Amino acid sequence: MPSSFDDHNPPKPNLLSDCVHCGFCLPTCPTYQLWGEEMDSPRGRIHLMNLASEGEIPVDANFAKHFDACLGCMACVSSCPSGVQYDQLIEAVRPQIERAVPRSAADRFFRGLIFAVFPYPARLRLVALGAWMYQRWGIRWFMHRTGIMQRLPARLRALEALMPRVTLRALVSRQPRFSKPLGTARRRVALISGCVQQVFFAQVNEATVRVLLAEGCEVLIPEQGCCGALSVHAGREDEGLGRARRMIESFESLDVDDIVVNVAGCGSTLKEYGGLLADDPEYAERAAAFSTKVRDISEVLADLEPLAPRHPISARIAYHDACHLAHGQQIRRQPRDVLRTIPDLELLEVPESELCCGSAGIYNMVQPEAGEDLGQRKAANIVSTRPDAVTTGNPGCLLQIARHLDGVPLFHPVELIDASIRGVNPLAASGDPGQTAEPEDMTSAQRLRVVGD
Repeated sequence: MPSSFDDHNPPKPNLLSDCVHCGFCLPTCPTYQLWGEEMDSPRGRIHLMNLASEGEIPVDANFAKHFDACLGCMACVSSCPSGVQYDQLIEAVRPQIERAVPRSAADRFFRGLIFAVFPYPARLRLVALGAWMYQRWGIRWFMHRTGIMQRLPARLRALEALMPRVTLRALVSRQPRFSKPLGTARRRVALISGCVQQVFFAQVNEATVRVLLAEGCEVLIPEQGCCGALSVHAGREDEGLGRARRMIESFESLDVDDIVVNVAGCGSTLKEYGGLLADDPEYAERAAAFSTKVRDISEVLADLEPLAPRHPISARIAYHDACHLAHGQQIRRQPRDVLRTIPDLELLEVPESELCCGSAGIYNMVQPEAGEDLGQRKAANIVSTRPDAVTTGNPGCLLQIARHLDGVPLFHPVELIDASIRGVNPLAASGDPGQTAEPEDMTSAQRLRVVGD
């Protein structure tokens, strides 16, 4: 029988055949842990792909629901003894679903709204300004106090619950295009500024630049758009690849040692450009060359012998493995090693660390019930370690965990390194992700010289 998939990049038979259905993926699969349903496990979804490839089942709404439920966290990739490349399989099947399965009007509208806003920092700033007014003018209090919020659809409630505390300073924050350290530079790097990152987590980008400068790196931040990660992970193939091409064009003329990224989800896709554009004769080599330079901030810092002295941070810090860092990029050791350069900092390991927090790009917005269950489970595991604060290298994780973890500050790892270098107590801040306290003593910061172009 003919395949139910179309001819454009269907799941590859040789990748499907790698799965021996051993079940080692089951304990690490978030949806299988939630529901215990075989078709909502990696091996179950691979079985569905096989059936569709052989034309035994259609690619329809019933087929799609099992893949829409998948977070794409890739924990199964890390746990599979047979080396099944489930990440490539899920990224092949999702565009097939988007082309073959009509979505409801409400679903199309909600997803369209997400992709009309989140990849565009200028639009996000307008949304953030509205969020600031919503928070500061008592509208949020009113919506919850009167019960109006509980009457809204689950997706809108999830979107509202994920909203971080917005500051006007963050809305106007801009990084210089070129910065250099005092003295001879050890490396020259370019920074991916991110979309959500530069609007809602501007402090993380600021901390990243300060730390790179302190460690003797020149930093370039070229004009750039969205990297396409959200689109690629959601099966919006043409949109994602178009953004990938534009990102390559923004960076390929720069003479830099590394392209540094401080967002796990973006980094995972940026490192995949070579594979994503392998069939594009104009961009294949350019994409591969770009991807070889992409490095997470923790990788860069782990490979540099520290120059800047670290001041003690006496705190118990729980480290959460962002899925696209630990499973997508297989980066686990480097963030921990870098954090352990901070004197007096006690790093805590979170139980069930391989299970996703439920963020997963847009997952917690389009699958709010499952996202909430996973967020609560992650929060309970974090609380069990009795931490003073939590750290993780992805903004989606920061927002998701903050929603379910009251009273515990959250930080990107580079914020803690920055605070240690500057002699700042990060726990003196409010506890909102990205809100690091301002330094009382700027001595360590004054040794750096920032030059704007």
